[in-house]
Amino acid sequence: TVDSFPATFAGDDPPDISLKIPLPSFFGFPIQNILSLKSSDSIHSHFNISSSCCCFLYTCPDLHSPLVRVWKVETRKAATWNRIATLNWFLSNWVGYISGMILPVILLFLATLQEASSHGDNPLAGIAIHEARFALEESAFIKASPGVLGAQGGNPEWVTLSFTSANPSNDDWIGVFSPANFSAAICDSEGSMAGAPFLCTAPIKFQYANYSSPRYKATGKGSVRLLLINQRSDFSFALFSGGLSKPKLVAVSNKVTFANPNAPLYPRLAQGKTWNEMTVTWTSGYGISSAEPFIEWGQKGDVRVRSPTGTLTIDRSSMCGPPARTVGWRDPGFIHTSFLKELWPNTVYTYKLGHKLFNGTYIWSPEYQFKASPYPGQDSVQRVVIFGDMGKDEPDGSNVYNNYQHGALNTTKQLIDDLKNIDIVFHIGDIVYANGYISQWDQFTAQVAPITSKVPYMVASGNHERDWPGSGSFYGTKDSGGECGVMAETMFYVPAENRAKFWYSTDYGMFRFCVADTEHDWREGTEQYEFIERCFASADRRKQPWLIFIAHRVLGYSSASWYGAQGSFEEPMGRESLQKLWQKYKVDIAFYGHVHNYERTCPIYQNICLDKEKHNYKGPFNGTIHVVAGGGGSGLADFTPLNTTWSLFKDHDYGFTKLTAFDHSNLLFEYKKSSDGKVYDSFTINRDYRDILACSVDNCSPTTLAS
Repeated sequence: TVDSFPATFAGDDPPDISLKIPLPSFFGFPIQNILSLKSSDSIHSHFNISSSCCCFLYTCPDLHSPLVRVWKVETRKAATWNRIATLNWFLSNWVGYISGMILPVILLFLATLQEASSHGDNPLAGIAIHEARFALEESAFIKASPGVLGAQGGNPEWVTLSFTSANPSNDDWIGVFSPANFSAAICDSEGSMAGAPFLCTAPIKFQYANYSSPRYKATGKGSVRLLLINQRSDFSFALFSGGLSKPKLVAVSNKVTFANPNAPLYPRLAQGKTWNEMTVTWTSGYGISSAEPFIEWGQKGDVRVRSPTGTLTIDRSSMCGPPARTVGWRDPGFIHTSFLKELWPNTVYTYKLGHKLFNGTYIWSPEYQFKASPYPGQDSVQRVVIFGDMGKDEPDGSNVYNNYQHGALNTTKQLIDDLKNIDIVFHIGDIVYANGYISQWDQFTAQVAPITSKVPYMVASGNHERDWPGSGSFYGTKDSGGECGVMAETMFYVPAENRAKFWYSTDYGMFRFCVADTEHDWREGTEQYEFIERCFASADRRKQPWLIFIAHRVLGYSSASWYGAQGSFEEPMGRESLQKLWQKYKVDIAFYGHVHNYERTCPIYQNICLDKEKHNYKGPFNGTIHVVAGGGGSGLADFTPLNTTWSLFKDHDYGFTKLTAFDHSNLLFEYKKSSDGKVYDSFTINRDYRDILACSVDNCSPTTLAS
């Protein structure tokens, strides 16, 4: 049975437990784990696993015993949150522990991540595709309807699955596969698996057979509804027994397809390299050998023109390692980008995505619209949303195993509902959390399409986009799942000189944004450090008084538990080089993701608050305010119990931030929760141009008294 999370272990004062399990003999891995738990402690905060490197699976034959209890446990190492594990204790009773007669009681599945702030692998990583076996049952079946989706242009569309099994179990699950033929016949040599049924690809998503049929185990019959998006190929649905660890293929459904699987979809706007340029990126199934891509656009109500489009694609060899090169690989289609130039400021434009087939037929997307950026320095109300670490979630409840992006849909919904009051969005790293499961990029771009099709959606690079050993990333972790930046650099446009070096600047009216790439070295003497200083120095503060720094990892200040344990309250080496630049160039606010919560500091320099005010800042600049806005959707991160004088507001919840520039002198900052969209923290800055010029600590050159 599966229980909800208990605050503490139930029982009559069980003793403290300390188990040393020699894993080489028990699991066959050359490592050892020390597990300890005090009976009086909270299971959420004091379960410890000392090892930092293992990932294993041991199946107990008594999985369905009524004595089994399952808890989802967040584990610590040296007071650092660094794992999510699912721990199954097979306990007869606590007396067994007291007497020392410990049963072979533990099933552990530990999805190991390299980064302290990460919260588990992609849910699809829990499926042992390489362990799949062929076990078709003559009486089992699964049927999907309708067979054709999107006939009226709908996307996404619901599919109803009906299924039967002669040997039902609560571990049975249904995988969604695309292309529909997922056998070895379509496998690349790197992705092929030995042993029937020769599965070489993970499902796009999955659901348990009893999800909406609670009597499935008793009757062997069930049904479930799943939401599908157009992903350029057909779909099939497979019924598996044996759970996720030892899947056995029991039945395969009929094929389902969209009316036009190649249709142009999921437009993504982004600022170009100049203020009056907008880029439009989209995905389709049409390569340049089958159709000519273009965009038709113009001022609303005026004559439209057509602009050419560049096309990119990605193959498996572009990936750096598994699962992106193996079971996680799926063809991402063709990525098209068009550049709309010489836009009139503040003007509404409409556009349609088009493909001209070589037989003369035209394929069109629906019509969209956007508002062009204001002229740099223009005095008007300008509204900016900033957050990080959102990821994706499934509205149909699928992908539930080890899913950790529970706030993603709420954040997305709040932005869509308030889109008329948003001019530009910055998603500052850890965008999708695909972690090498390439199909998830389509899922994410579909989720945010109502936003990205209407306002510029600017992204930054995070560890889950870029990091991979030996690939040139500053950190040698495997957080990207083998993507090593390729998917992020291709799926989203940013106005960088080299998208492999994901740092860039962009102007929006009275704002100058300097976006760093924390997955490459930012320290003094590096190419990126020179870019950051150049971005700050080139801002015309009379026209663009609001200077904003953005990065994924916390290069400034954070009270995250692992930063507190290190005593640094920052990414190691984070602010040592940069703080003199923030102070010298009077950066108003620095934003970060990576830590999945919200926190705001005082105006600070060298660990010292330079202003005692908390909500209404007036007059000359004192120091930069640092904001962690990493609560976009991924599993929340705890704060250290240590209190600091510079931390003014903390919130352990999902949310996002918003800047509203009313004019050159007045800026409003707001933090909103994703659950209700209400403001829970705010401050204002009132500063004239002479205040920006005024000297404060370490930001004016020496002067002379000579007349």
